[in-house]
Amino acid sequence: MANVSLLQQDIEKKIEETKQKFKNEYVQESDKYDSRDVDRLQKDDALVEAYLTWRQYSVDDALKMIDDSFLWRKEFGLNDLTESSIPKWMFETGAVFLHGYDKEGNKLFWFKVKLHTKDAKTIMDKKKYVAFWLERYAKREPGMPLTVVFDMADSGISNIDMDFVKYIINCFKVYYPKFLCKYIKSVTIWISFTAAWKIVKTWLGPEAISKLKFASKNEIQTFIDPEYLPLHMGGTDPFKYSYPPLPDDDFQTPTCENGPIVSEDDNESKEGESENKELESSFSSEVAVKPKKVYFSEESLSSLKLDDNDKGDCRTKGARKPLTTFKGPLLNVSPAEELSFGTKESERKCLIILDNVSKNQVAFKVRTTAPEKYRVKPSNSSCEPGASVDIVVSLHGGYQASLQDRFLVMAAEMEQNAGAGSPELAQFWKDVPKTKIMDHRLRCHVLESTKPILSYPSGCDNPVEGGANGHPDLHTTLMRVMVCNARLEQKLDQCLWIQQVLIGLVLVVMMFSFLTLYHLPGAS
Repeated sequence: MANVSLLQQDIEKKIEETKQKFKNEYVQESDKYDSRDVDRLQKDDALVEAYLTWRQYSVDDALKMIDDSFLWRKEFGLNDLTESSIPKWMFETGAVFLHGYDKEGNKLFWFKVKLHTKDAKTIMDKKKYVAFWLERYAKREPGMPLTVVFDMADSGISNIDMDFVKYIINCFKVYYPKFLCKYIKSVTIWISFTAAWKIVKTWLGPEAISKLKFASKNEIQTFIDPEYLPLHMGGTDPFKYSYPPLPDDDFQTPTCENGPIVSEDDNESKEGESENKELESSFSSEVAVKPKKVYFSEESLSSLKLDDNDKGDCRTKGARKPLTTFKGPLLNVSPAEELSFGTKESERKCLIILDNVSKNQVAFKVRTTAPEKYRVKPSNSSCEPGASVDIVVSLHGGYQASLQDRFLVMAAEMEQNAGAGSPELAQFWKDVPKTKIMDHRLRCHVLESTKPILSYPSGCDNPVEGGANGHPDLHTTLMRVMVCNARLEQKLDQCLWIQQVLIGLVLVVMMFSFLTLYHLPGAS
């Protein structure tokens, strides 16, 4: 643990050194970068660590990467890039979009290669188009990697554009550190691609090359389940891209034994479907999985308004308490990134805590991509200024959590003396401008059901033990693994050194024996 603590302190020092060096050595011209990017770098340690990690904690290399990234962001106007900035016809083609998840729970970033043709007149718009999707995802799933899928079905030589390929590589290599989980090139590989690949390989570092996977129709299911693969890849996903609007996540109508649960949101969606579609597109970057209506699950109308006595309610008993907090403009949301569920009975309930940090009453809603699995109480209510609300999220029946599951917390500031009953809240969400809505996403983490059976070398702590309440902290776990790996490498080096010494001794003995035998006749 002491070594882990020292390692963490060293990382913190490098983060601070990077921020100070960037401020003193790079931020000289006031208009060199977008000031919003500079401010974010000084405040966001996680962003700085992402650059450092991608450059193996070399401060100078990380600074060069930050410089390149910020110059690109200003050139493309990333902070002001909106849907209206991109030509409409590009969205209509469906050549690039986010949809579905791989087996590790990473979002899939699809490139339909057959829909791309090399054209110097439109290359800048195409680059901005890719940047739009990446920036949109980065804001909604911060820190989460992507799996890039090149769907090469029905593509050919006319679809090869090396400049565009190099740009995509740079997006993950330079502009969005730690975003890339893996590249998957699927279905069709042309003969001419072999020559192109030799060029592409020079643009990729060793780590990026290791992430590249060539997969046939039969092999691609090694990485992606059939439910998120199109029919021509042997999958069962009925999804078909369409635009407008930018489709939403697969938040679907919750179900019960007797069919769909009808709620206030159901009535709201019937009354103003077009308004809802506009609202949906404002908080999500992904494509709808199934053509079902999108709205909230309401557990019960009685849970829509909490009073002070509810805070100590027995509903929260047994729920896993969050250890981290996301600080938002209206609400602080705990946990910051993920809800952890397991197979044990004590691991089937989690707690989301919302703290109102504004000066007014705040309305909130909670959605999930798997409404048939989870019960959320309350899922739609309001929170008074300075107050907090405990939301219990529990697995229903025999369902198990999945890495692909997501939750969305939406919040908006209400006017003073606004009603907080069911009708008032339903009307409020119909009328609130989408620019006034704060949203925050939470992922699902699946706890291991059994302890690892591997033994650890002397001096190496078990990396999955010692977390809060007996549960591992992801960052601490990674640090322990790194320390353990360093120790193993040190022991391996010692073993190799001893082996080399022994080999040397054996060679000396053999040489001595040979010389002795060689000179024996002369001696006589």
